Amino acid sequence: MSTTAFVFPGQGSQRIGMGRELMERRTEFLESHYRVADEILGIPLTELCLRGPAEELRAMPVTQPAVFLTSVVAHETLRGRGVEPDVVAGHSLGEFAAMVAAGVLDWTDGLRLVRLRGELMDSVHRETPGSMGAVIGLVPADLEGLCARAAADTGEVVEIANHNDHRQVVVSGRTGGVARLLELADEAGAERVLTLAVGGAAHCSLLSGIEEEFGRALEALDLRDPVVPVVSAVTAAPVRTAHEAADCLRRQFTSRVRWVDTVLALADSGVGDFVEVGPGKALSKLCGRIRPEAAVYRTNDAEQLDRAVAALGAVTAQGAGAR
Repeated sequence: MSTTAFVFPGQGSQRIGMGRELMERRTEFLESHYRVADEILGIPLTELCLRGPAEELRAMPVTQPAVFLTSVVAHETLRGRGVEPDVVAGHSLGEFAAMVAAGVLDWTDGLRLVRLRGELMDSVHRETPGSMGAVIGLVPADLEGLCARAAADTGEVVEIANHNDHRQVVVSGRTGGVARLLELADEAGAERVLTLAVGGAAHCSLLSGIEEEFGRALEALDLRDPVVPVVSAVTAAPVRTAHEAADCLRRQFTSRVRWVDTVLALADSGVGDFVEVGPGKALSKLCGRIRPEAAVYRTNDAEQLDRAVAALGAVTAQGAGAR
């Protein structure tokens, strides 16, 4: 019998109005989560999620807690309707929501962490402007050499940041280095190259200077061993202890997101159903491209969430009967 993975999206999945339908269906979330988040962070996060403006919502210190909070609420909605994961994972920022779902973190501590994460990443970008770019149609082995050439040509850092699916790789670094890499990838026969609107670099050595401060914030928290299995996209391997969880969350700043390896590891463990828990639909598309035979569900609006509950509720009921 196949099992179910909840996968949590990262930065880039934000949109004005995210979470609105979930909040309208379960109005208690307004007080239990959204107003609490506003008070903890000292910003009008609820208003920004619901009404923007888009430019402010895209800012890293806002985007990251906004996506995280929406994912946490979507997870609580699924739990309230009897749908539980067998295993969880998250793409970049999404790993924090996955750790909440796994019982490693309280959601309020996770909220503070992702706010700090966004602030630290934004501070790096202000001092050392960076960017990210996507390359479609070349594999990491092709891009390793092109990154080295682009770095040599420009004297700027550019590295592979995400291996998102079998044909999509994201690079990150200084703006000039990324631009040169995209030129070289285009010349090398990439189907498509594009600069991503993410507000700065991520998952590269430019961010090494903020790991220590973030590590201290993690050490100050009471993290727990996972009670739900969790696979980290930093290692594409199970996280078994609180110490391992903290290490993976800290290493995110400079480590590659190994999403292809993570999805394949989940599938190899028996996962046949992937549920994207949070705003957007990009992550479910990636999972579907990596494992075309898998069933993929979304929770980015009430209708999609209902479909997931209907399908997985039936699977859960059948599985319970079989046992």
